[in-house]
Amino acid sequence: MFSLLVLHLLGASVWVGGHLILLLTVVPSAMRSGDPEMIRAFEESYEKIGVPALVLQVVTGLWLANSYVPGILPALDMSDPLRTAIAWKLILLLATFVIGAHARLFIIPNLNKERLPWMAVHILLITMIALAMLVLGASVRL
Repeated sequence: MFSLLVLHLLGASVWVGGHLILLLTVVPSAMRSGDPEMIRAFEESYEKIGVPALVLQVVTGLWLANSYVPGILPALDMSDPLRTAIAWKLILLLATFVIGAHARLFIIPNLNKERLPWMAVHILLITMIALAMLVLGASVRL
């Protein structure tokens, strides 16, 4: 169980940290210069560790959640604080996938100066969701 938690936290560190760097350093520079290539370059290099970190988080997170509340459906009933935190993490995970898929399919392939603000909104949303999931995860342990 401890090893799962450490792996989960490692994945969270990479995922949240990478998105904070993207949001707080790359996006402002790209917006000022109007250069979407700055975001594209970061995304291409970050995806090599960011996507595996997300996969690691999903696998370990589901495993950990199942150890606290066996089965996914019982976790979604929100009958106590633990089940509520797990349910919200699952909802936010789904939101992450929806927003990420939308960006990957509709924004990134045609990323240009005009679409740059839409990409920034997607990055902001994914980062805020990642931070919310981090807080919820901490609340499970406390």
